Amino acid sequence: MKISVVILTTGKKEAIDRCLKSIDFCQEKLVISGKVTDFANARNSAMKKAKYDWILFIDEDEEVSENLKQEILNSRFDHDAYYIKRRDFFWGREMKYGETRKIRNKGIIRLVKKNSGKWIGKVHEVFELQSSQLTVGRFNHYLNHYPHQTIKEFIEKINFYSSLRAQELYRQRKKFSLFQAVFYPFFKFILNYFIYLGFLDGPAGFVYAFLMSFHSFLVRAKLYQYTKL
Repeated sequence: MKISVVILTTGKKEAIDRCLKSIDFCQEKLVISGKVTDFANARNSAMKKAKYDWILFIDEDEEVSENLKQEILNSRFDHDAYYIKRRDFFWGREMKYGETRKIRNKGIIRLVKKNSGKWIGKVHEVFELQSSQLTVGRFNHYLNHYPHQTIKEFIEKINFYSSLRAQELYRQRKKFSLFQAVFYPFFKFILNYFIYLGFLDGPAGFVYAFLMSFHSFLVRAKLYQYTKL
């Protein structure tokens, strides 16, 4: 089965080289380069341009593991889309708990049949099937993810993504809530660090849980700022 692949990249050479090497089994590569501000629109536009019926979506800081590659190549493609599990590597260790736990265990839809659905959401976008009659399969092996390996990069991404999310909420006429701004980030930290066992990931688990909670606070603080402009 021939596969097109859509790659989101900001042009970081080390990351994109690793990513490209892992998708050498795909017959067409469509690269979206630069600072994307509407991720769903970017993915949907690329999907329309794809030559082949099956499309794999990947970011520059991800790579297809060798086991996943073989699983895809051996697939019968008898569903309309596929969940792919993703494991995060942060500060030199694999993250198994906390914020990344759900995607690691359940996965995200990343391999889709053309015209089976569309991406929705300007940020934290998800793939939505166009019909309940369509089916979603699941692969057993992983995408490897190497996000924001330094605190500086992590904070820069949090600042960028929180602005996009706050703008999206503002356009949806969502109201600022002081209660949410104060308590949601706190409970998110408790959820990820304690209930989802993020503390088992060591210092990296604490930093990840803390900064993602900070992200939640920034979204709500920026939403308040937009409503007052």
